[in-house]
Amino acid sequence: MNIIGIPALVGSYDNYIWVLYESQQAWVIDPGESSQVIDFIDENNLTLQAILITHFHNDHVKGIPALKQAFPNAQVMGPEKTDNSFIQRRVKQDDEIVLSPNFSFHVLDTPGHTKDHISYYNEQTLFCGDTLFTAGCGRKFCGTFKEFTHSILTLRALPDSTEFYCAHEYTESNLKFAHLVEPENSALIQRIKNTQIRYPEPLIKPQSTLAEEKASNPFLRFDVPEIKQQLIQRGAKDTPESLFQTLREWKDQLDQSGELDTLAFKTLQNSL
Repeated sequence: MNIIGIPALVGSYDNYIWVLYESQQAWVIDPGESSQVIDFIDENNLTLQAILITHFHNDHVKGIPALKQAFPNAQVMGPEKTDNSFIQRRVKQDDEIVLSPNFSFHVLDTPGHTKDHISYYNEQTLFCGDTLFTAGCGRKFCGTFKEFTHSILTLRALPDSTEFYCAHEYTESNLKFAHLVEPENSALIQRIKNTQIRYPEPLIKPQSTLAEEKASNPFLRFDVPEIKQQLIQRGAKDTPESLFQTLREWKDQLDQSGELDTLAFKTLQNSL
């Protein structure tokens, strides 16, 4: 299966729309826009088979109407809890979605960012929308921290070799926060040194692996001693939910204050 990340909503949300394709057939995940997807499909003589969505937010679904107009036979699949009239097949935990004889997904319920959020997973790949980002995670909107913590732990339990695809390009900002939280993490330091983001170029490789995320993403590491101690000092209880919530709220505070924006990523790279 070929996979390409097509940039969308550049400069506002910095999304990726993921297009999977083989044997002149294509599938799209989280189309926040449509024109660049239609262009790619037409230029490569593909036929759109299905549209998969992870949750209801507009930057993940706004392109659906135009894609359905261009490819009326494409089936729209999405969470059973999502209120979107375009969804034709509603899926939930453990449902299987067969794209081709050699490629299928299992559905994982991953609420927290939103109450309806799901992810698509197989032994090779994970498409997790806004639940987990490169070196970060999504904000909590209409889900709960209890749900979000369970979702994070679910993704953390997946195999290290899993190729990682999320819906936004926030890596540099997330790495700045990760370094603030865990400045002595050697894997994180090496990741920062090696990171070269070329967004909004299309992406033809995984953003990361779960092994890399587990080693350097603080939202998968909230219960390691070095981070846990800081979170307890910030008022967290020694429970997964409280530790995760405290870490996410710490990041929210810095995002709102703009404090992370004061340090250029290149400056951080050059200092290590």
